[in-house]
Amino acid sequence: MCRWMAYSGEPILAEDLLFRPAHSLIVQSLHSHLGATTTNGDGFGVGWYGEGSEPAVYKSVEPAWNDRNLREITGQMRTPLLFAHVRASTGTPVQRSNCHPFRHGHWLWMHNGLLHGFQEIKRDLLMAVDPPLFPDIEGSTDSEALFFLALTFGLENDPFSGVARAVGFVEDVGRTYGIDHPVQMTVATSDGESFWIFRYSSEGRTRSLFYSSEISKLRALHPEVRVLRHLGEQTRFVVSEPLLRDLAGAWNEVPESSARLVRAGADEIRPFQPISPT
Repeated sequence: MCRWMAYSGEPILAEDLLFRPAHSLIVQSLHSHLGATTTNGDGFGVGWYGEGSEPAVYKSVEPAWNDRNLREITGQMRTPLLFAHVRASTGTPVQRSNCHPFRHGHWLWMHNGLLHGFQEIKRDLLMAVDPPLFPDIEGSTDSEALFFLALTFGLENDPFSGVARAVGFVEDVGRTYGIDHPVQMTVATSDGESFWIFRYSSEGRTRSLFYSSEISKLRALHPEVRVLRHLGEQTRFVVSEPLLRDLAGAWNEVPESSARLVRAGADEIRPFQPISPT
């Protein structure tokens, strides 16, 4: 499966997020410890918010560890909100349009997991996408299909409800085809101001997902760790796999079947349950 990370906080060089940590996402693309696959070399993508009205994306079908351009641009890219994803294909082609994060307007979306039986239910899912949105689907992945279903079911107005209705619809369709556990997902999505994360699977055994502890608490626990001195008080990380694996107290597991709003100030966490839209 894939690995991803999301960052929110004071503007920071993307290089410091993607390359400098001891167990960075780039290292994980080659040597993942918690994923279903050790190597995630079927492309990657970075999405970030900067000066424009929409987020920028940089994607490639190269393995992340082998893309020299990525190292070049991240050394000059400063952003307050960044998504990054390394891909391990579950059967769909290795092509740029299938790399995460996906973008629509000012929204970004990335996903680790799969929709079981996607080839069987694909037509039913895509036919439910709102017609004005349909032409913007570029790739062939279940992840992008889930994104556009969430947009169809109200992501832009209420992300918690929009994702819950999209997942509920996928489960309804999947079970009509005899698929017992249609959904496996950790998801991150953002409007550029905040981001929302979701950890859920139909069988209740979801891929790993962690969020960072408050920076002030970590500084008190680990005054010897220099990198913590350079992170702002509003720093938030959410990761598939911890970036600093041996730093006690740094990471907290996102509870099973839950959703979390991540923003400056107080975050919000709540139970997540699919909503059948029918």
